[in-house]
Amino acid sequence: MAKVIHLFFSCPETSMAPPTIVLLIIVSFFISTQTHLQVQATDDAFTSIVISQKGLDFLKDLLITKAVSSIIPLQLPQISKSTRIPFLGNVNMVLSNITIYGIDVGSSYFKLGDDGIAIIASGTTCNLSMSWYYSYSTWIAPVVVSDEGRASIQVEGLEVGLTLGLGIQDGTLKLTLKDCGCYVKDISIKLDGGASWLYQGMINAFEEQIGSAVETSVTKKLKDGIVKLDSLLQALPKEMPLDDNTSLNVTFVNDPVLSNSSIGFEVNGLFARRNASVSKYRNKDSQALVSCSDSSKMLGISLDEAVFNSVGDAYFNAEFMQWIVDKIPDQSFLNTAGWRFIVPQLYKKYPNHDMDLNVSLSSPPVVRISEHNIDATIYADLIIDVLEENRVIPVACISLVISASGSVKISGNNLAGSIKLNDFSMSLKWSNIGNLRLYLIQPVMWTIIQTVFLPYVNSHLGKGFPLPIIHGFTLQNAELVCSSSRIIVCSDVIYSTASRLQNLNWLLHSFV
Repeated sequence: MAKVIHLFFSCPETSMAPPTIVLLIIVSFFISTQTHLQVQATDDAFTSIVISQKGLDFLKDLLITKAVSSIIPLQLPQISKSTRIPFLGNVNMVLSNITIYGIDVGSSYFKLGDDGIAIIASGTTCNLSMSWYYSYSTWIAPVVVSDEGRASIQVEGLEVGLTLGLGIQDGTLKLTLKDCGCYVKDISIKLDGGASWLYQGMINAFEEQIGSAVETSVTKKLKDGIVKLDSLLQALPKEMPLDDNTSLNVTFVNDPVLSNSSIGFEVNGLFARRNASVSKYRNKDSQALVSCSDSSKMLGISLDEAVFNSVGDAYFNAEFMQWIVDKIPDQSFLNTAGWRFIVPQLYKKYPNHDMDLNVSLSSPPVVRISEHNIDATIYADLIIDVLEENRVIPVACISLVISASGSVKISGNNLAGSIKLNDFSMSLKWSNIGNLRLYLIQPVMWTIIQTVFLPYVNSHLGKGFPLPIIHGFTLQNAELVCSSSRIIVCSDVIYSTASRLQNLNWLLHSFV
């Protein structure tokens, strides 16, 4: 069942539509769980988002200024009126070029509840300008008298309310308009030009029509905007590319979860090869209460260990996890002479031959996350190759099971990390040079793993993989918390000045 969101605003298209844009588009790229919110998880949701009250306020404040500059001027339809005035006769009056050119938004805030979101702005004033023209003829003489000029209008206490339904349809956010209305509390009109002092009273008679025009125009703009916004949400991609071959599945799962202080969303959140089936995973906990040590953080991003395992699966299935090692710190180990006391039959059969090591994973790595540790088990095959002229001769294969522990950190908007070797075991898988005394080879393997394999892996882990955050926003003062089977990122966000104009203008013009 879709959630119903109630929004209340107090200025035409400033504090209402844009915060809605940012809220819904941001959550389309954030997937997190936030402070003290219980999120219902399913087998298909491995990443979840909650934006807190502070985060919603941040988005609102960010958008209001740009919204005002992007929406104004707003043109209202022409107003005409005929009236009969004693001694003057019929008076025809036309108000044209009615334009909202200035908006001053006072205080505003989001209010969250079980039934939706209230966006409330108060102390808002809208300034309008218009041209006025009148003509009349009297019964005394068949003479047409006319005059014209300009007028300024000030609207105070404008209030707008929307009721929106927000749900999930085919893996994307679905936005529906349940109700929409606008109310003008007070209008004052000041005329300039012509005999304005004489006709001020007649112009004041237009207050009701001007107010009605403002209400109608704003309501229509909102309805059109909601339709456009829903189309924009439906067009959002269901995957985010990690590279040319792998992407992140950001399909929405389950309806949004609202509390009195946050709004939560769930997505699939797994990485996979493009256009390939996704491996099956299972969340250990059907429900998870995620909390940040600092309850004032704007958002929290919760990633199940299945997300990390899906990265390994994707690259393993793409056959990318294979390396040819032909340079190591102690290059003597890449010549059979360096092995003559460890594997004498190798040196005897191929004396003073150069070698390389062909390392490939035999199965996807397995990541386990607990409250105090991140452990990884890596399964690899190491093939010893002898290089003879233009030939590569595989001579033996050693299976390795590497036990490592890891650490994670935030690097910009990426979740980066590193691993260190705890232990490893090995077994001979096959050999073309007879039996190998593995206890003699073990120190060599330890050195190779420490000086070649782990630095290579850590160079890639250090770059990290992107968290699902919309372009232009950057995590700030992020905290990392490990819990049973998941990693939680609790953070504030900032919006970079360089990208602000481009991104906000795109969002706002998409709406209006």
